[in-house]
Amino acid sequence: MASKEFLKSNFGIEIEMTGITRRKAAKIVAEHLGGSIEEVHDYYKTIKITARDGRVWKIMYDGSIKCQKRTGGQKVSANSEYSVELVSPILTYDKDMGDLQEMVRKLRKAGAFSEQQNCTGIHIHLDGRDHTPRTIRNFMNIIYSRNDLLYDALQIEQRRMHYCKKIDQSLVKRMNKKKPITMKQIEDIWYQGYSERRERHYHNSRYNFLNLHSFFNGCGTVELRGFNNPNLHAGKIRSYVALSLAINHQSLIQKSASSKKPQIENPKFSMRTWLNRIGFIGDDFKNCREHLCKHLDGSAAWRFRTAA
Repeated sequence: MASKEFLKSNFGIEIEMTGITRRKAAKIVAEHLGGSIEEVHDYYKTIKITARDGRVWKIMYDGSIKCQKRTGGQKVSANSEYSVELVSPILTYDKDMGDLQEMVRKLRKAGAFSEQQNCTGIHIHLDGRDHTPRTIRNFMNIIYSRNDLLYDALQIEQRRMHYCKKIDQSLVKRMNKKKPITMKQIEDIWYQGYSERRERHYHNSRYNFLNLHSFFNGCGTVELRGFNNPNLHAGKIRSYVALSLAINHQSLIQKSASSKKPQIENPKFSMRTWLNRIGFIGDDFKNCREHLCKHLDGSAAWRFRTAA
């Protein structure tokens, strides 16, 4: 059986949706977890759900969500009560993935939905405690070298680019030229060129596929923001979490990572072989490989096209 070492890190997830109200979503989550509900009445209209194990899940308002509901089989505009973001506590893959998927299925069955044109997405936070300046640079290079492949595989549309831009080439060049040896140096390079205060929560540097603003400002997590939320598909959400954990693991264990973009003749084959290399081996990850390769051109079996 393939090693699952890369799945052992902690993570958190934020899932944006509409179609049901926050109160209805909170009730579904609470019933699934056997938890209690508390309304906070803050700016985000937060509803806390305390599960039996003491961990707190949240249902929150997000102003970026285009609110809709189904009426007579049609999707129509809805008020802000239909802006729903599910925010998890710290999770582990082995213990919590099944629960997370089942929760998503129940929300979907109750009427929640999420579509690309609504600009709704999924954000995955990865535990940053073990990261060093070298591993952060590795992480950035891994993402940058496969920017195009990832955006094609994940079907990130132009309209969502405002919220999850590709990593900027100049940022990567600065990082690799200076080879920072302290986190303060990494931080200075990350914020270079921005005029706003670094402490600002909605700092513009956060709107990248790879967000280090959360790492430097209290959360201590490396965030990946480049995931669409296609119709609350539990299998795709599992694939996105596994991919995030695998990239994080590679950044931690590799001595170095190149920012050079590989030559890609066959995108589907390139993605499949890369996934195998970072741990997606065996039947356990068959569905994940299928989800992550589905939208790419080419053949997963052959690197080069055979003659007709």
